[in-house]
Amino acid sequence: MFAEFAFPIFEQSIKTYHIIDDVYQPVVNPFEKGTIEYLLFAKNWVDTVQWHYEDIVRDPNIDPVAALDLKRKIDASNQVRTDMVEYIDSYFLDKYKDVQVKPNAKINTESPAWAIDRLSILALKIYHMNEEATRAEATAEHRAKCQEKLNVLLDQKNDMFTSISQLIEDIEAGDKYMKVYKQMKMYNDEELNPVLYQNKK
Repeated sequence: MFAEFAFPIFEQSIKTYHIIDDVYQPVVNPFEKGTIEYLLFAKNWVDTVQWHYEDIVRDPNIDPVAALDLKRKIDASNQVRTDMVEYIDSYFLDKYKDVQVKPNAKINTESPAWAIDRLSILALKIYHMNEEATRAEATAEHRAKCQEKLNVLLDQKNDMFTSISQLIEDIEAGDKYMKVYKQMKMYNDEELNPVLYQNKK
């Protein structure tokens, strides 16, 4: 059950980040480099830092120069996030490369790694919604509303565990096959973003 295997690693990453709770802190990955555990921890760390970038940039009193710097950090983080998803897909492609795909096999709308990406974000939502549902200084009404939302998120987690497991089982059995397109993001590419390539003239 890959989703059940990955989720505690995401939780560990989130809890480790919040010990210092600073977007500029160095990542200390407890897993051996080159392992899937290392990659999952690193993936969620990027998501966690970006979550907090997004919080900071929405400060109505933020300095415009600082906001622009954060926007560029968010763009760079999005690129790293995409690259890491593709690394995770490479893990699945290698793992199931010898599977005999059935003639009537179907393709899924998203690869396993993009489903795992959504699970990583869901882990962050659950962590922060739980914070709000238990925040002592918040009103009882606020905590109750957040608890209702948390219950929905926990239900979604169980559904994602099931759906990701079914997808991977179908790939293992040859009933579905993977096709990874690579995201080819354009906004960071000096050859594809008109603003960037026009400035190079």
